[in-house]
Amino acid sequence: MLVALTGATGYVGRYVVERLLRRDHAVRVLARHPDRAGWMADRGVEVVAGDLVSAASLAQLVNGAGAVVHLVGIIEELGRQTFQRVHVEGTRNVVDAARKAGVPRFVHMSALGARNAPGATAYHRTKAEAEAIVAASGLSYAILRPSLIAGPENAVLTMLVRMIRFAPVIPVIGDGRYELQPLAADDLAEVFAVAVERPAIAGTFDVAGPEKLTYHQLLDALERALGVRRRRTRVPVAVARAGAMVGTLVPMVSPITPSQLTMLLEGNTTEQNAVSSVFGVTPRPFAEVTREMCAAFSPARVPV
Repeated sequence: MLVALTGATGYVGRYVVERLLRRDHAVRVLARHPDRAGWMADRGVEVVAGDLVSAASLAQLVNGAGAVVHLVGIIEELGRQTFQRVHVEGTRNVVDAARKAGVPRFVHMSALGARNAPGATAYHRTKAEAEAIVAASGLSYAILRPSLIAGPENAVLTMLVRMIRFAPVIPVIGDGRYELQPLAADDLAEVFAVAVERPAIAGTFDVAGPEKLTYHQLLDALERALGVRRRRTRVPVAVARAGAMVGTLVPMVSPITPSQLTMLLEGNTTEQNAVSSVFGVTPRPFAEVTREMCAAFSPARVPV
């Protein structure tokens, strides 16, 4: 099957492309910067230069495809790259192109916690709006809502690895009891491949790792993988919020935005995990993923 992807040069996209190629699919990707897709072109992937606002490039991307996988998303707004423009308008454009081309299958990456409700962040609200666009498209669709995606390219986990390796004290916002449910990036890629191949799987699905971990437990796992133990200090939530607000005006003051802090503190877990029950994928424990991830970070390679 020919599978067309957006977001292929991003964190998750690289894993999904690799998994689809292993399963003998033909792959075509959209890339704003085609030079970043060089390794894909070397593997026989067709690269279409363009972006989500170009109707012509989207039409070229989806022409003749048996499925579209839409992975584009941002976690922080920057200039014209706003949540509304990327998550909502971008998704609408891809859905319109797929519908016009008669693509029979649409697989969309959302986020665990997506909702259009009071108190929700702009990130989660726009993710929910994008879900509604896909659900109303008339296409056969699967919407996947992952929790924290674990792998060496994850910016948050990389930052934590760097801190644990080099800092004598690790800051913990609040009580550190808020929970995450990390899913390995390659396990998520397998879920996407199954969703592409099985149109009978239709609807919206939470996809997460096999265990719920508090923030402290997540740090414990990273410390064990690195073979170190660090002292931790509690940062009051009010202080962290103030720092995050200042960080929106003064770069480098805070590594986290106000909305990211809100999402961290509310936790990100699910009781309706579809990874095994629906997609037949056995997700790996976070400890196993962290061992592999930290092994990739020799002292010379850890970002500083």
